Amino acid sequence: MYAQHTAEILPATPTSASSGHEPTTVERGSFCLARCACGWSGPARRSRDRARSDAAGHRASP
Repeated sequence: MYAQHTAEILPATPTSASSGHEPTTVERGSFCLARCACGWSGPARRSRDRARSDAAGHRASP
């Protein structure tokens, strides 16, 4: 179903390229979404694992 589970994703260490991106997940009722201090916001998801994978994908992007 998923290519990689969130438990398998190693936390990214802050570097000069990704130091401004520290996304977190936010609960909104029965939905969860990923947000970052840079202003990025992922889609609202019912699955918290999908919201975490959105956050991990954003953290890995330049």
